[in-house]
Amino acid sequence: MFTGIVQGRAEVRGVESGTASRRFRLAFPAGATDGLQRGASVAIAGVCLTAVTIEADEVEFDVIDETLDRTTLGRLERGDRPNFERAARFGDEVGGHVLSGHVWGLGTVVERVQTDDNCALTLQVPGPILKYVFEKGYVAIDGTSLTVGTVDRAAGTFRLHLIPETLQVTTLGTVATGDVVNMEVDATTQAVVDTVERVLAERAG
Repeated sequence: MFTGIVQGRAEVRGVESGTASRRFRLAFPAGATDGLQRGASVAIAGVCLTAVTIEADEVEFDVIDETLDRTTLGRLERGDRPNFERAARFGDEVGGHVLSGHVWGLGTVVERVQTDDNCALTLQVPGPILKYVFEKGYVAIDGTSLTVGTVDRAAGTFRLHLIPETLQVTTLGTVATGDVVNMEVDATTQAVVDTVERVLAERAG
């Protein structure tokens, strides 16, 4: 389980391709891997991965083709610096919202409006994902827990407003128009929407 409170950015130090997977070696900031054990979960750009080797501040993760195809991890190269979050522990403060690290799909940044103390991003997402996006609801973008602003269902877009702290700590500070990001919808919202749809379908039938 994760909370969407990004703890920093790791640097891709190596990429090794296999027949149906890819192994990434990432370097983490000093102290960020303290207590991390083989088999532990770490969210990289919002994608839950399993640590397979740990050497000081460098950790390796195996990513299968399914994940590479469905997320932005397939685009990672040496030198890239994706967001990371260690798995939450019982008793930790949940400052964002509960996440599984299972990316639902990709969103595309169609507009970025930057001011001195604010940044507004407009994202376009497929209809099957957009139906779970509501004004003042939660979404996770590249593993970052965010509150949704306005939603334009006709255009298939929604808007996010980012504070300077988010821009400084996460990759959202450099994301540009045309960039693609990982997206995870809020599980509670999904459950409510799916339940309502099922009840309405049963009544109609």
